[in-house]
Amino acid sequence: MTAQHRDEPHRLASAEVVVGTDGSEAADLAVRWAAETASQRGRRLRIVHGLDLAAAGSVYGMYDVIMPPVIDAIRRKGTDVLRTARRLAHQVDPGLTVETELSEANPAHLLIELSEAAHLVAIGTAGSGGTLSYLGSTLLAVASHGRGAIVVVRDTGTEQQTRRVGPVVLGIDGGPAGTAAVGAAFAEASERRTRLVAVHAWSDLYFDRIAGLPYAVCDHDAETAGQAILAEQLTGWQEKYPDVQVIRKVYLSGPRQALCEWSRSAQLLVVGSRGRGGFRGLLLGSTGDALVQTAHCPVMVVRPQ
Repeated sequence: MTAQHRDEPHRLASAEVVVGTDGSEAADLAVRWAAETASQRGRRLRIVHGLDLAAAGSVYGMYDVIMPPVIDAIRRKGTDVLRTARRLAHQVDPGLTVETELSEANPAHLLIELSEAAHLVAIGTAGSGGTLSYLGSTLLAVASHGRGAIVVVRDTGTEQQTRRVGPVVLGIDGGPAGTAAVGAAFAEASERRTRLVAVHAWSDLYFDRIAGLPYAVCDHDAETAGQAILAEQLTGWQEKYPDVQVIRKVYLSGPRQALCEWSRSAQLLVVGSRGRGGFRGLLLGSTGDALVQTAHCPVMVVRPQ
């Protein structure tokens, strides 16, 4: 095994596309997206469902949960969820290799553990409701603590399928942790045979809200500084991926607004999970929360190794 593969297990040919499901419509969308990705890249698809029996105990009471009829009912429901998800995946590609995993573990812990060696992990943005769904803390935990690439497949409520045309859009904040996101964005653009739009907001402030100013760049010094940051962050990557056309965009302020606008035409939005200001603690603050709730395409969150 090469040093590169030891450092990047997500790039191994054996690395699977992993998707979590709870049977909700949002999870079904994530399953279809993951199946399309696995099919196009010649990878296995692993669909997982965490029963989270500990959480069930807090809902039903420990006495009821340890009783075989209750446990059997929970397992039957989980088995049905996985069976339906497998059927959805095979509708995308009948020849796709699909494996399913029913686990007693907490869904977040299960997905975070699998992310260590997965090509990527996909998860929907909404659940079926209740303690056992993928709403709230599970989504936040996986996106914040998963390894490699975590793709939040957003359900817009109007689109029954995700977009497969348009650019890959990369949010760059200039922080050292953004290198992993840059590499992932170039790899995705190359894989999808599309262009890459690198977006940088010079300031995290929203000048349009406090002074009536547009969020697009209107200051020469800010433009120059932003272009310098983009040049530094992109150095070497265009040589590594000569097939990827790169478009550079600098804004005076409002990274959240700029990225949400670009997501209207993008097929994938890529951001790092840690960085300066507007991208700091992605999915734990206002910027990440807005991207997940308002983006018009899947959002890939990339954590450094």
